[in-house]
Amino acid sequence: MNIHPTAIISTDAKLAEGVKVGPYSIIGPDVHIGKNTVVGPHVVIESHTDIGEGNRIAQFASIGGEPQDLKYRGEPTRVVIGSHNTIREYVTVNRATVHDIGVTIIGDHNLLMAYCHVAHNCKLGDHIVMANAANLAGHIHVEDYAIIGGLTGVHQFTRIGTHCIIGGASAVTKDIPPFVMASGNFARLFGLNMIGLKRRGFADETIAALKEAYRIVFRSSLLLTDAIRKVEQQVADLPEVRQFLDFIRKSERGVCR
Repeated sequence: MNIHPTAIISTDAKLAEGVKVGPYSIIGPDVHIGKNTVVGPHVVIESHTDIGEGNRIAQFASIGGEPQDLKYRGEPTRVVIGSHNTIREYVTVNRATVHDIGVTIIGDHNLLMAYCHVAHNCKLGDHIVMANAANLAGHIHVEDYAIIGGLTGVHQFTRIGTHCIIGGASAVTKDIPPFVMASGNFARLFGLNMIGLKRRGFADETIAALKEAYRIVFRSSLLLTDAIRKVEQQVADLPEVRQFLDFIRKSERGVCR
């Protein structure tokens, strides 16, 4: 370990081999940090936090603080962060409340740019990009490879689907289906995330099927239930199309249109 002499480390914290901690950082009790994670200067990791291997946490980030929820009564909830994430300046990640999943989770290989906020009980998958000052309210689930533009605010209990992209300065109040583009205040859909799908190596057949499913669900005059039934009859033989439909079916807030 390489710990700067001005850093304050709780005797109850556990730091693995290769961890670096910069000047004036504070690591509180019941914090576990995996191998080769770099904690920059002036970082606060308050308590009840598990952080995996190979992460880079920039200066002035705040992780493991109490949730900003009036229902919180001091319960020992946690933050769990995976491996190989980049958490930039002034990012805040709060512990959970005992409601919903009871833990705030960030997966692997994510990029959280400066001033992002991940509130209590959020669950983030892998390979997600949150641009500068994107903010997630409580109980939000973000699936793998989603991209959230800067200055975007996402309403609590919203779901963000895999491989979607949300434009900057958007206000998201409903679920964003997978594989789509969304933008605006309030956010609305603008077709498939074609560039993202091609960059991720999706087959032309898959993109064409998703495009047809999107057209039927969002650009036909059919009722949603009828549109889903039509997609199932015509193009639902691919797993990505089934994933698209399952997400819409399970939406509790309703999907962005």
